[in-house]
Amino acid sequence: MSETNNVGLRPDLLAIANFIQPGEKVLDLGCGDGVLLRHLIDGRQITGRGIELSEQGVLACVRKGLSVRQGNLDEGLGDYPDDSFDTVILSQTLPYLDDPAFIICEMLRVSRRAIVSFANWGHWRCRIGLLLTGRTPLAPGLPQPWYTAPRARPLTVRDFIDFCKNEGIKIDQSIYLGESNRTLRAARLGENMRVSIAIFEVGKLH
Repeated sequence: MSETNNVGLRPDLLAIANFIQPGEKVLDLGCGDGVLLRHLIDGRQITGRGIELSEQGVLACVRKGLSVRQGNLDEGLGDYPDDSFDTVILSQTLPYLDDPAFIICEMLRVSRRAIVSFANWGHWRCRIGLLLTGRTPLAPGLPQPWYTAPRARPLTVRDFIDFCKNEGIKIDQSIYLGESNRTLRAARLGENMRVSIAIFEVGKLH
């Protein structure tokens, strides 16, 4: 089967899709309307499942013929036994979690690796915006005011790297998207200022 049309798929979701090998078992947490799952099932013949909090998102997934259940990620993944999946995806959902360490550990319990993406509040536009206006900036790729629900907790690329070190989580790969969603070279000087959206592949430390 040929690769599906990429129209309507966000650049960060396209980058995440490139991590996934044909035939994998994939769990997508906070899967939204299911566009990534549908893309992976059609284009890479994965076995895909999802969890989504919003009823609107679940209904959109059902209309796409996806296996998705409604659930709160902060309650964990107790319905799934160890090593149930090859990959678990957490796309643009990390800032909304009450206990991100617990969720990522759960992701790595039920799979061999996790893919995590988030908007970077360390971007230079955020820094200048806060300096010049004295107001909480909007993160690139996440144009949501601070007072709207669900409430996001700002984090940066450097925050996440430090978090992984502190929690004993191994970073295997990273992809950084910059201005106009162009891919930046990893580990370049000033990456925390230039990155709009960060994507990390993480695994367990053995």
